[in-house]
Amino acid sequence: ADPYLNTDAGTMSPFEHGEVFVLDDGGEVDLDLGNYERFLDIKLTWDNNITTGKIYQSVIDKERKGEYLGKTVQVVPHITNAIQDWIERVAMIPVDGMDGPADVCVIELGGTIGDIESMPFIEALGQFSYRVGPGNFCLVHVSLVP
Repeated sequence: ADPYLNTDAGTMSPFEHGEVFVLDDGGEVDLDLGNYERFLDIKLTWDNNITTGKIYQSVIDKERKGEYLGKTVQVVPHITNAIQDWIERVAMIPVDGMDGPADVCVIELGGTIGDIESMPFIEALGQFSYRVGPGNFCLVHVSLVP
């Protein structure tokens, strides 16, 4: 999950964000996701890359279609629910050539801890952990320790 408003990494400066990795389906993602694909020997798709831009676009499209029945659309619950729904939907798509969903779904929450851009994702993952239960969810913080 990347907190930038772009829908993908295709138009972002490689000097600012790193090189773009192109998936088999043409999805343009950051190199982190490309490294995961190669290291884990899986085939990811455009949907495996969640960005704030994609989430907001999907929520705005639903609002324009009237799917929220005239309710005020807000970050909580609409954006956070959309993030959780996206994760659940994509986690069911096989990426390893086997039938059925994966046993484990790894989600990297990119960005820098404390950046306000990541807050909807942090909130969504907190809600998700309660929804699926502690036996089905694990948070791991990875940091450089010099």
